[in-house]
Amino acid sequence: MRGIISAMDIPSVSFIFVTGGVVSSLGKGLTAASIGAILESRGLRVAMMKLDPYLNVDPGTMNPSQHGEVYVLDDGSETDLDLGHYERMTSLPLSRANNVTSGQVYLDVIERERKGDYLGQTIQVIPHITDEIKRRVVSIASKNDCDILIVEIGGTTGDIEGLPHLEAIRQLKLATGTGRSIVVHLTLLPYLRAAGEMKTKPTQQSVAKLREIGLSPDILVCRSEHPVDEDSRKKISLFCNVPVHCVIDAPDVSNTVYEVPSILHEQNLDSTICQLLGISPPKADLGEWSNFVQRATHPTKNVSIAVVGKYTSTKDAYKSIDEALLHAGASLDCGVTTHFVDSEDVTRDNVASLLGGFDGILIPGGFGIRGIDGKVAAVEFARTHNVPFFGICLGLQIAVIEAARNLLGIASATSQEFDQNSDHPVIHFMEDQKALLSKGGTMRLGAYPLSIVEGTTLASLYASLEGSERHRHRYEVNSAYLEQLKGAGFFVSAFSPDGSLVEAIEIPGHPFFLACQFHPEFQSKPLLPHPLFLGFLRAAISRHEIMSPAA
Repeated sequence: MRGIISAMDIPSVSFIFVTGGVVSSLGKGLTAASIGAILESRGLRVAMMKLDPYLNVDPGTMNPSQHGEVYVLDDGSETDLDLGHYERMTSLPLSRANNVTSGQVYLDVIERERKGDYLGQTIQVIPHITDEIKRRVVSIASKNDCDILIVEIGGTTGDIEGLPHLEAIRQLKLATGTGRSIVVHLTLLPYLRAAGEMKTKPTQQSVAKLREIGLSPDILVCRSEHPVDEDSRKKISLFCNVPVHCVIDAPDVSNTVYEVPSILHEQNLDSTICQLLGISPPKADLGEWSNFVQRATHPTKNVSIAVVGKYTSTKDAYKSIDEALLHAGASLDCGVTTHFVDSEDVTRDNVASLLGGFDGILIPGGFGIRGIDGKVAAVEFARTHNVPFFGICLGLQIAVIEAARNLLGIASATSQEFDQNSDHPVIHFMEDQKALLSKGGTMRLGAYPLSIVEGTTLASLYASLEGSERHRHRYEVNSAYLEQLKGAGFFVSAFSPDGSLVEAIEIPGHPFFLACQFHPEFQSKPLLPHPLFLGFLRAAISRHEIMSPAA
């Protein structure tokens, strides 16, 4: 049986616990990642993790329209989208252990109880669930070579699902003692236009709820539509028992979320954190970061990209794609206006009017038959009208289906995902997926190597014949149709190393028509944009300059 975590078990690292109150979606993940970015700029080694209160074992089977995108790590774990913020803004690699859900914790404890590991004890939330949460936090702190571990607690303070996580960090804070851990609490300061004033009472109530649980914030980060005035700071300080200089203003940013680290740094948040933790690292160096933000917010040119997908009801469903476009755009001194087009609204009759004004068309990943015909129409339009096209995961499969139907004349060509009894499954089940019944965590997940074909657009973009990319899919291109597709002008530009799986296709001679089975957006960073997004945007810029020449 695993023992109770004691002070002796906790490694000599510092902890920052990030909590949130009043409402959800305030930006705890972005705030935590921004803190990590600033601390790294001071030479500190930072590790990050998220404690998610929901009872799903992971977000892999959750609807992106409700929860946002599923972010995939190198080790194949399906995680919360906030881990995308962590990876984009900090440098330490993440693994499945960096995203802990209540579902994982309860499942682990119950399975061990069934095996008799607890020797007949009565299993309770305290200590068994909280001990397992603490064990996972301490494990990350022990395994990572870091100075500071930033732990974000999902949800809102007071949510019943989150109480065990907050109790666990209360116990950890007690065990580490004074000066080893701090709580950064993110809260909302609503502005009432009718009254013409900012209201601090929700923040006061949020802090009061946190205190009921046994935690007191050391720093308050206040989200608001308007800058927080000095009187409001003093009022918050007085009623929340936090020094005025620890009340941090986090107003909505007008251009890009990558402004947040600089906004927090300008208010000395990193210095305050270091002082509270008793450490004295070098001063922050945000030079490269500031240059990136400058390019992202003040580009000399602009292109418009249509992202044709089915999860358009929430902007977070394609978060990493949006970010990867921004990264590549900033590198090319180009602003990117992204329009999310619901594929259910697209038909062969209206596709020209809906998509004709864009400089590029991107089809992202997804699941299920809804909106598929609209995506096929979008691919056909891009192919026949020389519009730069980039397909990702399902986007590649749609490109193959479109080619089979319209170039090979196979009207019934489809994917086994949409019709298991199809006579022409140009996209079919991967062989090792056929016997699987469970949907959670059973796809081809994580980083796999690529073998890139020499002389292709893909090879020129990578400047290499090898690569490694993250995957998340069950279906593959049916190799029985490859020769016919090649005869129709489709060229396979990357395979799996054994040659059995198609990883990318392209059309030679097209301004840019490239689709990949993997997810390059998961490996794009602000200062290191992904080469495929760079290639796509270069082609979009060229089209824009041709279609809209300078006067």
